[in-house]
This record gives sequence, structure tokens and C-alpha cells, in this order.
Amino acid sequence: MTALSALLRKTPGEGLREYFDRPEIGLPAEIDWTVRDADLPGPLMSAIEEMSRTQRDRVVNDAERVTALTDAPAQAALYSVAEDPAFLDGLANPHARSLWVFINAPDRFRHAEEVRFTEDRRRGRMWAGYMSEAGRDVPRDASTVHAFVSAIKEYSGATHVHADIFDRVRTTHEGDECDLVQVTIYREGRPDDLLRFDDKGALVRQAYRPVFEAALTYEPATGGLEVVANDKATRLEIAKSAVTHLLGIEFKENRLPLRCYDLSVLLAPYDFPADEEDGIEDVEVRELRLMPIDDSSRRVTLENMARADGTIWSMADEMFGDRTPLREGFVVTRAKLAVKLARRPGGDRRRTLTLTITWPHGCDLKDRTATEQMIGEKYLRRWGILVDDLQLFED
Repeated sequence: MTALSALLRKTPGEGLREYFDRPEIGLPAEIDWTVRDADLPGPLMSAIEEMSRTQRDRVVNDAERVTALTDAPAQAALYSVAEDPAFLDGLANPHARSLWVFINAPDRFRHAEEVRFTEDRRRGRMWAGYMSEAGRDVPRDASTVHAFVSAIKEYSGATHVHADIFDRVRTTHEGDECDLVQVTIYREGRPDDLLRFDDKGALVRQAYRPVFEAALTYEPATGGLEVVANDKATRLEIAKSAVTHLLGIEFKENRLPLRCYDLSVLLAPYDFPADEEDGIEDVEVRELRLMPIDDSSRRVTLENMARADGTIWSMADEMFGDRTPLREGFVVTRAKLAVKLARRPGGDRRRTLTLTITWPHGCDLKDRTATEQMIGEKYLRRWGILVDDLQLFED
């Protein structure tokens, strides 16, 4: 119950009361809401433990969903679909904002979950991008949506398909907001079964059909179309169906390039130049994984710990001498960089941004705050690590 405990501890009493006072929750004990917020978790947890198993499971599941939208990327997703972002600014903390939207705007909360699903998978294995026409409207009328859903059903063979279409924004690394239309598709899969306990405690198998989630975003300003789905064929079919039935134009397979990372600059000592105003005090290479060019079945990993003397390059020289893998004939396939940032005003410690970059397309920047992403994006290009100059979208 880690999520439930966090929700009870971190949400102001006013928000907790709004959630637990609802008739459908059915809290079995009276709670004194006049006590300090810090004194509420104990009585609330005791009351939850007295609930029926079904009621308690509901509260635990709600807490999981609410808490899942409290980290920085999730809060960005919540703001991206908010009707009144200024109102959310007035709430006490991420837990208060997430719970308020969960209670008062459940459709927007689900859309925020869908945005998080989409953003977490951008530029990864589940992603594909295409260029279409800019300036197209995306109609939401029943006949248009029906045509789109029917095309997905025909391709996938699914009996049931549901599509959510909604407006949202994405914040770029320059701090600008670009308007997007997101389409989230839920598709019924093939029959499967699972083990469960029935009402009498007997272990039984229950047949069910899993539901698969996919998503598409369209940026009217550029015509950029991005698709997230489990496999390549599905991504292509979703893009075709969206362009044909939602945008009303002919689909042309104009692919957006994947962004590419080149780690060869790290084979030799590098100084990592930076602008003073960005507060980068130092950059350390903590790990390099290398592969012989002529033997893709082998890897060598060099690791220099945070408190080690010297650099990863001097360590390699000391340990391997002329046989160091940091030379021609090897390719760097993964690197971990520790970017040391200056203290924030009023802060008591220096911050470190740790990036893991995997050749040729992988980087964990998407999991970072907007400021950290901006710094990583700017300097990975400057340092010659991010080499895809044709990139049309901001991660």
C-alpha cells in the first residue's frame, strides 16, 4: 500500500475529505477532519482496513492511479490537458492537483494518463513518426470517428475498439507550447485466460480478452504525426487510418527520422564546453560500454565511480595501457554522463543530472524535468553526441 500511504501523508486534509466523503467510497468510520493534516493518515488507514475487500481494493487502486500522476513528467501530462492550469497552480502540491483532477474531471485525468503513456514511449521502440499536411482540422463527429474505428477493427480483427480524441499541449525545450490533437486507441485482443480465486476461495481459470492501448498525436502547425503502438505494422495502419479518415487526405509514408546518438567523441578525453549561465560546473563520464567493430557478440564495460580519482580515460590507460579498448576498432555503445549543476538559489546542495545514452537511438532524457531535458538537449548537440540535425520534434 505504498501509494495509498503516500496519498494519505502528502495530500492536504481538504483534498482527502473531498475524496473520502463521497457516498461511493463508503468510509465505515467518522473522521475528525478538524485535526491537523499530519494527524489524518492514522485514522484514515484504520478506517480503510475496516472496509470490505471490494471497497478497500477500490481505494488502493484509486491511490495507485493518483500517485502515478505526481512526478514531474506526470504533472506535465496533467497540465497538458487541464482546462484551467492557473487553478492547478493554486493547489498545494502534486498529490493535491492529481487527486483534484481525479475527482472533479475524470475524463481529463484519463487523458493525462494517456498523455503520460504516449510521452514515455516517444522515440523508443514503440514509436514511429510521419509527416502529413499541416493545418488540418481533426473532426470529432460520430460518423468520422466511426469510420476511423471501423478501419482499426478491419485491420486488427478486433470486435471492440474505442478511440479518445482530445486537445493537449506539449512544452518544447525552449519553453514554448505547441498544440496537439491526441487520439488514444483501445483495442480488444485475442482470447486468453488467467488464474483467480472465486468467491469460495477456489483457484479457477477465467477467460478474458486483453485490451491493448495505442496512441497518435497530430501537430497542426507542422503536420507532424507520431504513433505509439506495440508493433511496426500496427503503427503504420494507425497512421494510415488517421490520415485517411480523421485528416481526410491521402496517406503518404513520409517517415520522420529517429534521432541518432554518436558516442565516438567519448573514445578520447573530452572537455564538454558549456555556457556559464546554464550552471554546468562539471561533466564526468561514469561508464562506457564498448563493442569490437568486428565482433558484435562481445562487450567491454568501463566504470569510474563518483568518488574515484582521475577520469575514465586515465583509468583505462592505467589498467590496460596499450591494450585499452578506447581506441580505433571499438564502438561506444552506451555511456553514462554525470552533469554537475550549480546549486539553485536557496538550495543546500549541488545537483547532478545523470544521463544514460545508448547507441544509436536511446537516451533517458524523457524521464527528466523540462529544465533538465532542455540542458541535455542543448548540450548533447553541442558536444556532438546528438547528431540528428533533421529532427522535427522536441523530446
